[in-house]
Amino acid sequence: MIEVLNLALPYFGLIFIGFACGRIKKIPDTALAWMNFFILYVALPALFYRILAKTPFEQLAQVDFIFATTLATFWAFVVSFVIGILFRRGHIAESTIAGLAGSYGNIGYMGPGLALATLGSEAAVPVALIFCFDTLLLFTLVPFLMAFAGSQKRGLGATAIDVGKRILLHPLMIATACGVASAALRFEPPVALERLMLFLQNAAAPCALFTLGVTVALRPLKKVPWEVPFLAIVKLIVHPIVVLVLLSLFGVFTESWVYTAVLMAALPPALNVFVFARQYDTWVEEASSSVLLGTAVSVVTLTTVMWLVKTHSLPLDLFR
Repeated sequence: MIEVLNLALPYFGLIFIGFACGRIKKIPDTALAWMNFFILYVALPALFYRILAKTPFEQLAQVDFIFATTLATFWAFVVSFVIGILFRRGHIAESTIAGLAGSYGNIGYMGPGLALATLGSEAAVPVALIFCFDTLLLFTLVPFLMAFAGSQKRGLGATAIDVGKRILLHPLMIATACGVASAALRFEPPVALERLMLFLQNAAAPCALFTLGVTVALRPLKKVPWEVPFLAIVKLIVHPIVVLVLLSLFGVFTESWVYTAVLMAALPPALNVFVFARQYDTWVEEASSSVLLGTAVSVVTLTTVMWLVKTHSLPLDLFR
């Protein structure tokens, strides 16, 4: 257990340091813009490119794994969306952001560093696949549901084009595509460029976790809406269980892939939940509450999952 705490606490410690700095030093929210830009457009793309480029191409074609993990995220979204519908009396736009809060974990900022530190380099490929297809799923669902709800005065055709552009031009999607192409072609970048990307990769997790803490500090928890604790349960407990069930149903996978998938599913809600809420100007305070509460509770739930992984106590297959 000490080994797990030694592994987990630095990650939550960085979030706490960011949170403390955000509360002590009253710097405007806009000051985070360049930090967020560096993380999203520079550091994380370098991380994902290096992960995929160094992976044998044949390991990337894990269709059963992709289907099981993406389906689990979809079901977490559906359950959370229904919770939103019940508490918000059929309001589709608010329920869509609630669905995001219960299904979209911190797979970009927190996931890669935590999974690689817990499971080693064997976690690299499943992490990249989960990020790619979960993002593809949710970045498609949310705009279309918002258009259906009437939050945007645009037709479905214009929305489809906009969604396509967002996905194709997303920096992490571009980095993923370049990494896959490099793996297929067995391309090796020049030594100087490789060292630069390694330098950037090492900066990704610390910067992201610190920024997460600051962002949460700038949006203090005022009142927790009734649906938020239920969404936290879906995200932190139900989602990992569903992933384990579906992986057991859809195939036989190695220990590192199963454990990575469960660990990624157990991550707290991503900051993108708040970003989407603010973009569509709906469920904003509630989205902030869901990120803060989910992150706080995950200190216990995520550490527990990490302990199960490190002690090999998590079953690989529930039906065999």
